[in-house]
Amino acid sequence: MDIQTRRNILEIWRATVNHCYPDGKWVWGGHRNGRNSISDAEQLLTILYPATAIDALKIDRVDQTADDALDHLSSLGNALDIPRRLIGILSEYMRTYEVDGTPDFSGGSYFKTLEEDEVEPRPEQLGLHVVDSYSMSISLCLATLGFLQVYREGIKSPRMRREVEELQELASKRLTAAMAGMLRSFAIYTYLPTDPSGETMCRMINQGSIGSENLVDYLLKDLDEIRTSLEKELTLGLGQVADELENPGRMFECGWSWGVVDGAPDIDLTDDIGVQPAGTAEARPYLYFTVVALDGIKDLFNERTRILGLLSDEQQRLASALQLRWDLTRQFWAKIATFDTGRRWPLEDLPWVCSDGTESDYYTLLLTSIVIEGASSERGLGVDVERLGRLLDELASRGRITRRLVADDPAIALHVPGMRRQLYGSEKAGDGPVLLWIVSSYASLVLKLVLRVAELADDNVTRLRYLDLADRIWEHIERRRIEAPNGRGLWDEPAQAFTDMRLDLYGGPSWYHTERVVEALVAAANVSLSQTPSTDPELARFAVKLIAEAEHLFDQELLRGTNDTGVRLREKFQVVGARLRRARQLRDERPGTAGVLASEVLRELDTIDAARQDTARMS
Repeated sequence: MDIQTRRNILEIWRATVNHCYPDGKWVWGGHRNGRNSISDAEQLLTILYPATAIDALKIDRVDQTADDALDHLSSLGNALDIPRRLIGILSEYMRTYEVDGTPDFSGGSYFKTLEEDEVEPRPEQLGLHVVDSYSMSISLCLATLGFLQVYREGIKSPRMRREVEELQELASKRLTAAMAGMLRSFAIYTYLPTDPSGETMCRMINQGSIGSENLVDYLLKDLDEIRTSLEKELTLGLGQVADELENPGRMFECGWSWGVVDGAPDIDLTDDIGVQPAGTAEARPYLYFTVVALDGIKDLFNERTRILGLLSDEQQRLASALQLRWDLTRQFWAKIATFDTGRRWPLEDLPWVCSDGTESDYYTLLLTSIVIEGASSERGLGVDVERLGRLLDELASRGRITRRLVADDPAIALHVPGMRRQLYGSEKAGDGPVLLWIVSSYASLVLKLVLRVAELADDNVTRLRYLDLADRIWEHIERRRIEAPNGRGLWDEPAQAFTDMRLDLYGGPSWYHTERVVEALVAAANVSLSQTPSTDPELARFAVKLIAEAEHLFDQELLRGTNDTGVRLREKFQVVGARLRRARQLRDERPGTAGVLASEVLRELDTIDAARQDTARMS
C-alpha cells in the first residue's frame, strides 16, 4: 500500500493547527461554510479521532507522545501544552453548543434550499437538530472522554484537574443528549406492495423472473424476525409503532430520518439534558442519515469504549437500545441489498433506486457500506467480501475516480455539488421552504470501504488487489488537497482533480471533507494493524521445503565441526542457527517471512561451503 498513513495524518495535523491556531487562539469555521455544531466537531475530530484511534499517535500521555507528533503539532506548544490547549478548545466547543442548558445539535449553515425556491432558510429552520450532528457528537464526546480518562492519570495541578472534570461533565451531558436524539430520530415506514413505494422496491429487489406475489411472500418471510423485533422490542424513543406493521402483508423499512421524527416522545432520563426538542422530520428512513447513524452508534460499543468504561449507567441503557436498532437496521438493509432471486444481488443493479423513486450511485455506495459492516460483524458466515470489492471497483469507475470524465459527464454531480436530498418535514419550522442536505464525500467513502474490504480479505491475492485499488483512489483524493495558502494541506478542491471541467476553486478548507479523509486514513491504519490474511497453502509448502533443505545442510555443517573454520565462521554459524530457529517459529503464521529467512540461511551456508572448497583447492 502506497498510502503513507502516518505521514499523511501528521501532515493534516500540521495543516490544521497552522490554519486554526495562527496567533495563539483557535479559529473556528471553514472558508466554505460558516460555523455550525457539525463542522466544528469535524474540525476537532481531524486531530482527536486519529489521536484516540491509533495508539502510535496518542497525545494523552505527555511522556509517550512521539517526537514526530510533537513536531507536527508544535504550533500548539510542547508535550505538556498540547493536551492542555486541546482541553480548552474542546471546552469552548461544548459551551458554545449548549443553549440555556440544552445541548445544541442544529445543522445551521449546512442547511440549504433549492435554487428555484429563491429563498433562504428561516432562522427557526437553521436551529433544527439533525442526525449528522448527533452522530458526530457521539464520536467527538467518546473521543474526548477517552482522552481525558487517560490524561487525568498524570495530572498533579488542582486547576487542571478541575478543568478536566468540568469538560468531562459537559461531554457526558452532550453524549447523553445525542444518544437520546438519535433514539428519537429512528423511523419505521410501511407500505403495501401495490403502493408506488412497494412497486419500486419490488422492481429493485427482483433480479430474476419471480412473480410479484411470490417475491413479496419470500421477502416478507425473510424479514419476519426483524419485523417481530421491531414490533415487540422497540419502545424507547418511538411513538406508537404504526398499526400497519402488525399486518404481515405490508412491506416496511427501518432506519434513521434526518432529525427527530414528528411525534416522537421524550426519553425518560435521570440525567438533566435540558429541553428535548419537538420533532418535525417525516417518519421515513433516509439512507444517508441511516449510514451516518450506524457509524456513530458503532463507537458506543467498540473496544476502547468498553475497556475504558466511558459510559454511565444511564448511557449504557441508551446504548443498549441504540445497539438493538443498529443490529436490526443493518440486518434489514443487508437482506434487502443481497436478496437472492437471480444471478446478481439487487445491490449490483446500478444505480440503487430508493422506495421514493430517487436513484443514485451514491445510494449504492451507502448501501454497500451497510453490507460491508455486516461482513465485518459476521465474518465467515457467507458474506462475499470479494464480490463487494468488485462492486466498489465499479463504483470508483462510475464516479470517475479511477477513470477520466467525458464531456458533460453526469458523474461530476456526485462530487460537485454532491447528492442533494430534501428534508421533508423541515418546512414545518417557521413556515419555510423544504430544506436541502448536500452529500459530497463520495471519493473518500469509496476509499474507506475499499480499505475495509482489503482488511477483511482472507487471502493475500485479494488483499493486494484491493490495496492497489485503494492506492489509485488515494491518488485522486490527494490531487484534491488544497494548494492555496488559505488551507494548504487540507481538503477539498475537486477542480484540481477534474481538470477537464470548468469548476470554480473554493479557496479554503472544508472540515466536512478533511475529517472524512482522516477517517479513510484511520481505515488504512487498521489494514496495517489487522491480522495477517489466511496462509496460502502453496506458499506454506514452499517455505517448508526451503526450511527442510536449510536444516539438512546446516546439520551437515555441524557434523563437520567448526574448529577449522576460524572465529568469524563460528560467529556466522551462530547467526545462521538463530535465523533457522526463527524461520521454524514463523513457518505456520508467516510462511513468506519464514521462506525468506530460510533463503538467507541457504545463501550463507553456500558461502561457507564455497569458502571451504576454495581453501581445499589452494592447499
